[in-house]
Amino acid sequence: MSADPIPLEETLVTEREQWQDGPPHELFKQLRSECPVHFTSKITEYPEEDGFWSVTTADDVHEVSRDWQTYSSANGITALRHSIIPLELIQAMFIGMDPPKHDRLKALFQRGFTPKRIAEHEEAIREITIGVLDRLEGRETADLVGDVAQPVVARVIGSFMGISPEDDVIWARLMNQTLGAGDPDMNPEGVESVMQRDIPEIFERCRKLIEERRANPTEDLTSVLVHAEVDGSKLEEHEIVMGFFLLMAAGNDSTKATYCSAMRALIENPDQRRLLLDDPALVPAAVEEALRMFPAFAHFARTATRDTELNGTTIREGDKVVMWYVSSNRDETRFEDPERFDVRRNPEHQAFGAGGRHFCLGTALARLELRILIEETLKRFPDMELAGRPEYAESPFINQLKRLPVKLNA
Repeated sequence: MSADPIPLEETLVTEREQWQDGPPHELFKQLRSECPVHFTSKITEYPEEDGFWSVTTADDVHEVSRDWQTYSSANGITALRHSIIPLELIQAMFIGMDPPKHDRLKALFQRGFTPKRIAEHEEAIREITIGVLDRLEGRETADLVGDVAQPVVARVIGSFMGISPEDDVIWARLMNQTLGAGDPDMNPEGVESVMQRDIPEIFERCRKLIEERRANPTEDLTSVLVHAEVDGSKLEEHEIVMGFFLLMAAGNDSTKATYCSAMRALIENPDQRRLLLDDPALVPAAVEEALRMFPAFAHFARTATRDTELNGTTIREGDKVVMWYVSSNRDETRFEDPERFDVRRNPEHQAFGAGGRHFCLGTALARLELRILIEETLKRFPDMELAGRPEYAESPFINQLKRLPVKLNA
């Protein structure tokens, strides 16, 4: 005899069982129609954390994103405010700040991330991608996550940060263990190990890079952080380290996540793959559809700075407000048949945030990497098939596959 279903108002959105096989899309569909601003009273695995409001529709996510005066980033940026990384370290990254400091720090990098500047890297990124795909020569099967996506994204962001190629594996491990802290495969030692082991190692390795850049400034983004001045002062060491961490984490996880889910969707929808094989000019539109359906981060969060109302719901000062992009990107009021992967849709989406000050810095780079990865993978392996069950990271934050076994030349 099955247990009675839990009433919607008592449902806990971030419980692990909801996220065993990726985001709980059925639950989010129900929330959008019946309870678009929903309260989760607790996070069972993290009893120290407060409950939070879930914002599930595209319009409401847009509103929260744009109103930084009411919904602040300076008191935590995910549903877990302090349980994995202490709040003071999160506040040292510009993603964990409000204007004006956020704007000044972000502006230091904006110049290097314009579409024009990013386009200059196309040849280098294509060369990295082809080099990684070359390693699969003669193999029958591969794991697209570990064998293709991870080495490509690690080298691309590593080249921007001025990291030597032989350190790519180390930095990828540190980012995966920290961002995937709650997943038993990605971090077998559990969330406590992040502060005991991973963050100290990140600081130690960063200190060496900081010393090198102080002595010999270069053109890379690490050097930009080391020599940056905000309000007439250089950044403190922990601000440099966490700025480095933010850029590395975003570069490591975002493209990897969306590319792997996009390739899975193309394998499972051969008619859509055929469209791209017949007309590669559709790949940029396919990238946008993949970003819509498979945003790299399931959510970001804000904290209410005053009592306010959102979609008829009263939110109190100090409440956590979680914007679920995995829900807003499938909002039926915005997208027809939102569960269908359609490479010709070319949608507007909220994979990079929903406007406002925290709109993703790396959008042009992510789009370029995704386009090149999809183009080159399809060119090399047009008949790729699944060779086992894809497995999701158990996480309500990173929306990514941790394994995608494929048969290369089916």
